[in-house]
Amino acid sequence: MPEKIKIAVLVSGNGSNLQAIIDAQANGDLGPAEIGIVISDKPEALALERAAKAGIKSVVVEKTKELSREEYDEKLAVILREEEINLIVLAGFMRVLGEKFVGAFKWKIINIHPALLPAFKGTHGIADAFLYGVKVTGVTVHFVDEGVDSGPIIAQRAVKIEDTDTLGSLEERMHHREHELYPEVIRLFAEGRIKLEGRKVKIV
Repeated sequence: MPEKIKIAVLVSGNGSNLQAIIDAQANGDLGPAEIGIVISDKPEALALERAAKAGIKSVVVEKTKELSREEYDEKLAVILREEEINLIVLAGFMRVLGEKFVGAFKWKIINIHPALLPAFKGTHGIADAFLYGVKVTGVTVHFVDEGVDSGPIIAQRAVKIEDTDTLGSLEERMHHREHELYPEVIRLFAEGRIKLEGRKVKIV
């Protein structure tokens, strides 16, 4: 069994993906990964309550007017280094990380997106796919690079859009699929089974 790796989960809101990761850890489904810290940019985020209930360390790093994006990113980086974090997991974190930060943690940052990338990038992936009228959408876990939703794709899961679907019913099924896939990818990373070759990701 590989040695333990510590992950940081970055959040801004409700934290349903964080909860899925917490539950997977409790059930032994994260393999050698363990949550070292939860970081939020919003002190009111419900995700912080989820972390506290699970006994997981958390910290708030707010973006104030006085802080440039680079200064904000550096505050994050200091915490991540102090906590000896091996993998940064973005779970509804609503800030774009700067190029310097991404470069400092190259291929150690992952994100989950509610669409089958490269289609429907941006913050409204579920609604955009639904309104466009596609028959199949899905979720994507990808490495974060310097672009927006443009990093190498690690895993995808399809979700069929039914004729009877509303945006609400589709969102519910999408979130369920996210909660299945994200912990699985974290476990694969922790086990050293994700190999990046150019833009292609292989699971070994």
